[in-house]
Amino acid sequence: MRTEFKNEAFTNFKEEPGNLAYDAALRQVEAELGRSYPLVVGGARIDTARKATSVNPARHGQVVGIVAQADLELAERAIAAAAAAFETWQRVDPQERARYLYRAAAMLRRRKHEFSAWMTLEAGKTRAEADADTAEAIDFMEFYAREMQRLALPQPLTPSAEEENHLYYAPLGVGVVIPPWNFPLAIVAGMTCAAIVCGNAVVLKPASPTPVIAAKFVELLEQAGLPPGVVNFLPGPGGEVGDALVDHPLTRFVSFTGSRDVGLRINERAAKTQPGQRWIKRVVLEMGGKDAIVVDADADADQAADAIVAAAFGFSGQKCSACSRAIVHQDIYEAVLDKVVERTRKLVVGDPADRATDVGPVVDDKAYRKILDYIEIGKREGRLVLGGGSRDPGGWFVEPTIFADVDPKARISQEEIFGPVVAFTKAGSFEEALRIANDTDYGLTGAVISNDRAHLELARREFFAGNLYLNRKCTGALVGTHPFGGFNMSGTDSKAGGRDYLLLFMQAKVVSERF
Repeated sequence: MRTEFKNEAFTNFKEEPGNLAYDAALRQVEAELGRSYPLVVGGARIDTARKATSVNPARHGQVVGIVAQADLELAERAIAAAAAAFETWQRVDPQERARYLYRAAAMLRRRKHEFSAWMTLEAGKTRAEADADTAEAIDFMEFYAREMQRLALPQPLTPSAEEENHLYYAPLGVGVVIPPWNFPLAIVAGMTCAAIVCGNAVVLKPASPTPVIAAKFVELLEQAGLPPGVVNFLPGPGGEVGDALVDHPLTRFVSFTGSRDVGLRINERAAKTQPGQRWIKRVVLEMGGKDAIVVDADADADQAADAIVAAAFGFSGQKCSACSRAIVHQDIYEAVLDKVVERTRKLVVGDPADRATDVGPVVDDKAYRKILDYIEIGKREGRLVLGGGSRDPGGWFVEPTIFADVDPKARISQEEIFGPVVAFTKAGSFEEALRIANDTDYGLTGAVISNDRAHLELARREFFAGNLYLNRKCTGALVGTHPFGGFNMSGTDSKAGGRDYLLLFMQAKVVSERF
């Protein structure tokens, strides 16, 4: 086994060398814009008449790539190709499977800024956000490779005097991987590589707004030597191609990250047994959140404001872990609100390719319209303190928006907006703040800013979230350090980047021999 896992370092963009290297990567990627990307099924590249155009959300007249779209026949071919590849891939030694991930991680590390630049242009990520995404992709591959090697070792069992007993982890079979657009490299890499390092073969259906980044990652796996058919690249309409993949009797598991509505639809469809199906399909879901930062009466107002601004407006609030609610004790409410407004006014909204930009665009016109609709709702439900408008008609820019005095039951306090909008709610006590924080359908992340040990311990016990952070922001989970996944409608609490995650893609077999 290799050296102990260590998280990939982030680039320091406060220093000139990092920015110059990124500028060069942007120029390299810009020279490749507008190219066509075929499907990849069983190692074969397949073009189709139906296409989808991916554009730069900061300059939506700029075409990033033109991507072939699958239909039902190609979905069937992709499942068949994965099933055929599985027959040999499942027998590849786990140590060897891990080495494919190590090689891909090393190649990605050498091309870090290139992949990050693709995310700046296709997903609208600022330099720091894109760099963190690429670092997380490297982390997932390095971490899951080590985990597979660990799980391939003899597993501890209670000894028997009369028998030899072994527990083995066997792959499940053909999986469908449906990643989100907001972490278009990290989560694509994590979901895909977790499945394949366990010995499964997959059909990867990328998110519609960011298919080019997914195509580049599939190319990287091919360049690392991954056998044909182990990963099949199948962009296409979710209601057509996605449903067919989920429903297929050869599909053994579905791994999904995205919206609550789509996740529940997948869960329902996967639960229905199809003719010829020989197993109960396993479903792994991560479906978002309505995350809160709770600020106690004795908290440092500057610390609280820093945490709220970073978590609410990083990547334009387009993170399932983003702070969309600030629940602040009445004694410190106005001070924290004022400091958040002051800091937010200083954020630079603009093209994420520019080094000075803090907040880029939202991902597409659908997200843009949805967020602006919620802002109109917010104007009726709270006091608009800052923002609320749009910027630059050439891109999908929404101003960082702050609402104050919002009722805990208001729609902007209960429904996931997935944009740069935060709602402030006043609490009369710390206990009331916790009750408000827990009073949603979700339970993904949360944070508490407090100097009261008893209150921190109460939150440790009672704040109902899969990832709870004390005296820090509620975004920025690190692989291996913060296994990630939530409760209730936030998903199946799968804990991506943790020691339990790979077990979701395998089944345990015990062999006992009496001599």
